[in-house]
Amino acid sequence: MPLCDPAVAYEDPFTRAPLHGPEGIAGRARTLWAAFPDVRLNATGPRLAGATHASAPAKLLGTHRAPLAGLAATGREVTVHVVCFAELRDGRFLRVRAFFDAYDAGVQLGVLPRPGTLGGRALLVLRGFGARLA
Repeated sequence: MPLCDPAVAYEDPFTRAPLHGPEGIAGRARTLWAAFPDVRLNATGPRLAGATHASAPAKLLGTHRAPLAGLAATGREVTVHVVCFAELRDGRFLRVRAFFDAYDAGVQLGVLPRPGTLGGRALLVLRGFGARLA
């Protein structure tokens, strides 16, 4: 909480709308830690920071051990490369956005088909991208 401005907002590919306030971010963290109790975040490069903005590349690793958003625990390990970008106010986080490949996370969890497979091509057809199944 000391790192966040009281008006902090957080978004990632799985949030439907920005989460507001340090309590909103803490709730999100509790939910993720419950589903991935062994989760860890490893830096993958240097952090970039200035007076008003900061970014940090990292790798999120964990095993899906409990239900999350209606998805039963899969027991699968997930490795997601993420870049967090933040706007700062007086040296504290004001807006934070995490960027990562949500589709790849779904593939690793076993809920989405791998690209190039029959299931992956069928999904493209269903989405209207005009791919052919044959």
